[in-house]
Amino acid sequence: MAQGGYEWAACIGRFQLFHDAQLALLRKALELAPRVAVLVGSAHQARSPRNPFTFAERVEAIRLVLDPSERERVTFLAVRDVYDEKRWVQQVRGAMEQLTGSPNTRIVLVGHRKDATSDYLDDFPGWPVHDVGRQGEVHGKALRAALYTAPTVEAGLAALASQVPPQVIDFLRGWAQLPFLARLREEWAELAEEHDKWAGSPYPPVFVTVDAVVRVADQVLLIRRGRAPGKGLLAVPGGFIEQRETAYQSAVRELQEETGFELLPSEMEHALKASRVFDHPDRSQRGRVITHAFYFDLGERMLPEIAGSDDAAEAKWVRIADLPAMEDQFHDDHFHILDSFLGIT
Repeated sequence: MAQGGYEWAACIGRFQLFHDAQLALLRKALELAPRVAVLVGSAHQARSPRNPFTFAERVEAIRLVLDPSERERVTFLAVRDVYDEKRWVQQVRGAMEQLTGSPNTRIVLVGHRKDATSDYLDDFPGWPVHDVGRQGEVHGKALRAALYTAPTVEAGLAALASQVPPQVIDFLRGWAQLPFLARLREEWAELAEEHDKWAGSPYPPVFVTVDAVVRVADQVLLIRRGRAPGKGLLAVPGGFIEQRETAYQSAVRELQEETGFELLPSEMEHALKASRVFDHPDRSQRGRVITHAFYFDLGERMLPEIAGSDDAAEAKWVRIADLPAMEDQFHDDHFHILDSFLGIT
């Protein structure tokens, strides 16, 4: 065992993208314990300006920075976004117990209390916290912005060079040749333009939306988004609430406008089985968005005809059994919304 008699050190983060401060955190973890678990959050999210790198790409970038002896001591674990603090903590604890083989393993949690995003450090009673302290003014969001806004790839990499390990710069140089960066830059610009519209507001805006989860037999109705954010990604039908509508009325209207799905009002009311509010502060890249989701189960019947329209490039019925393999194709937290009603995971 290393310092303090710890058997494992745990580092939790999204690592989008891996920078010098996170490297200092990981190196401290390697000092404190003989084995280190790096728990990579947002592991199954679709590519987006906030999550440009897949789980495998982040693992590759971090491993490139470590020397061979360090790599042998580090294990990477994928952590799903569940937008529920209690369930997320259970997920992390379960992953560590499965990795170590025991619920009684001596684990030290290595991190830094920088702001509200670090509150998770207090959610693991029994795991002592080692705070590495401030490692300079390094922020992943600002680093991603530099990558998206620079006039050329090399200019963007030059802007990152003082805060990102050279091995990661080399990784990014190769990654930038893949067909993802141009789309991410375009979507980042569209989101920035939307945020700028509200810059003069006396209060930060809070948006209210609605979503409709519609099930028929063993299938669920999905759309493919036709506009940013999330253009080309899968989602449940939905949109913004109207001034003179209830949340339920807006959900039914958006469902009809985006998919052409329409039944008698009495049929829709009979099919409504549940409704829930999804309000995690980080659920949407647009900003603070609270959605009211309605779950309709029409039972065993022929699939109604549908067609994508309005903001939806496509509407289609998808077998619920096929959804787990499609998790990384969903916009924002829409897979989580489906999971909440359908019990996919």
